Amino acid sequence: MPDIIQLLSDHIANQIAAGEVIQRPASAVKELLENAIDAGATEVQLVIKDAGKELLQVIDNGSGMSPTDARMSFERHATSKIRNIDDLFTIRTMGFRGEALASIAAVAQVELKTRRESDDAGSRLAIEGTEVKVQEACATAKGTNIMVKNLFFNVPARRHFLKSNTTEFRHIMDEFTRVALAHPQVAFRLWNNGTEQYHLEAGNLKTRVVSLLGSSYEKNLVPVSEQTDLLNINGFIGKPEAATRTRGMQFFFINNRFIRSAYLHHAVGNAYEGLIEKEAFPFYVLFLEIDPARVDVNVHPTKQEVKFEDDRLMYAYLNAAVKHALSRYNIAPSLDFTLNPEIQSLPSVQLPMTDKQREATGQGYLSNTFSKGGQAHMAEKSDSLKHWKELYAIAATPAVQNLPSDAAQRSLHTESETAATAQKNTLLVQGELLVTTVKSGLMLVHIRRAQERIWYERLLAEWNSGSTASQQLLFPVSCELNAQDALLLNEALPDLARIGFDIAPFGQNTFVVQGVPTDLPAGEERNVIDEVIDELKHESADSTSKRSERLLAQMARRLSRNKFAIQQPEGQQALIDELFACSQPEYTPGGKKVFTMVRKEELDGLLG
Repeated sequence: MPDIIQLLSDHIANQIAAGEVIQRPASAVKELLENAIDAGATEVQLVIKDAGKELLQVIDNGSGMSPTDARMSFERHATSKIRNIDDLFTIRTMGFRGEALASIAAVAQVELKTRRESDDAGSRLAIEGTEVKVQEACATAKGTNIMVKNLFFNVPARRHFLKSNTTEFRHIMDEFTRVALAHPQVAFRLWNNGTEQYHLEAGNLKTRVVSLLGSSYEKNLVPVSEQTDLLNINGFIGKPEAATRTRGMQFFFINNRFIRSAYLHHAVGNAYEGLIEKEAFPFYVLFLEIDPARVDVNVHPTKQEVKFEDDRLMYAYLNAAVKHALSRYNIAPSLDFTLNPEIQSLPSVQLPMTDKQREATGQGYLSNTFSKGGQAHMAEKSDSLKHWKELYAIAATPAVQNLPSDAAQRSLHTESETAATAQKNTLLVQGELLVTTVKSGLMLVHIRRAQERIWYERLLAEWNSGSTASQQLLFPVSCELNAQDALLLNEALPDLARIGFDIAPFGQNTFVVQGVPTDLPAGEERNVIDEVIDELKHESADSTSKRSERLLAQMARRLSRNKFAIQQPEGQQALIDELFACSQPEYTPGGKKVFTMVRKEELDGLLG
């Protein structure tokens, strides 16, 4: 039998590695921007065409490379950051694996121009699918200019699974935002299909946050600054009113490296407990500086997941720092029982009241005014209220007593019969469940889910008929979004218009809500928009065709939060009648169970 195990060629090995490191155009953008930062650049330009599928170009004024380094940079595991194993645990740079450029070159056509300040001429390389086509001297500015063309041209299956241009460009914007936030001292420019999207001057963190994420955050930023032996925490958190129902405005940086950590996010969210709604997400841009030996950044090829030496201590420090910032700026609720020193020094507080002062006070204008009879503001003496029980009994007597006795009796009798009949059929349990009797036992109905199913079928019927009504707002509502969310909302405007929203773009990244569905409660406009954006952020590749169904389901959830419609027995019975008139009464649009049956045999078993 011949031997069957053999080494993979470098070409295939690089393509496999590219699948881990370069998952989409945004992955290449991240690696190229981080390389520019590591090169000491103070100005970085990013040029995008066709959402990065046609062209990704990064131009920086960093240190540049020699001809030999330029060629070596495209070899696998070639890096200037690691010399021995100890260096792996003291990393402060962005890239260090030596996989990025090799992975990009394996799945794209790459052209690199670079020059060091001390060199008279630069170097130009053209690489296609790991094969070096050209290497020659050229005239170029100091720094590096790298162009990535036709990404995944030689891996058609990978290119086929890329999403729409809007989605891919939004991912590029996410990576650009993270790098630009982490380095406010660096100037950035972003060009998309020939249009300048961002022009960020070098400055401080607050200026960078406002420039990137929108001016609406400027008045809602709360600074955080804590220095400890374990770690330093700096940055900004948002006031409670800046919290949104969409994820994405939460940024953690460990030693200037963006990371994702649900554990640390919980530490921040816990500090906001009681200040924001449970389903809301607080805004924060927080930088944690820690000894690199205490954190492992070599967990994942994208380097966005890390492991800490002591997770619980990090949690405690971060939670305390956020709470301290909120209380320091009088945002967290607190009670102050101390009097102002100026008030405490007044004679009226310091000295006891004399009999003469008490007599003078009783004869004064205020005392006479509030003790004078026949006035609406009269304060009677305590003995005049000794018959309060009789007054309460009169007030509590039903108004029907003023009717003739026989009419009053007939009215009370009719009301009691109606209530008894309704309550015999349905029972409200803790405001959330309806219990009603059926032939085989009991039926338990989840009220909010039942309302959700009813609203969904109403909205679906209106959608299919094309007759969804819209109510114009007396005062249109303005919504300013960040660039990524604005792209998503712009894409969803036609679907939103069909369910009754009248939303129009108003300048860059700003929208005006002029009309809403007729049944939408006042003030819910921004909440619905936030939820729509959050849905679109997590939309799978094959679910674009089902977007209308998800929008209708979302609107049904928003409209089903009416707790008052079922307080009366008539409303309870109407809810059950409407539910069983639906085509699918047993489940919500999201697949949750609406009601369940408890048979008499099960009840007998419960009672032994």
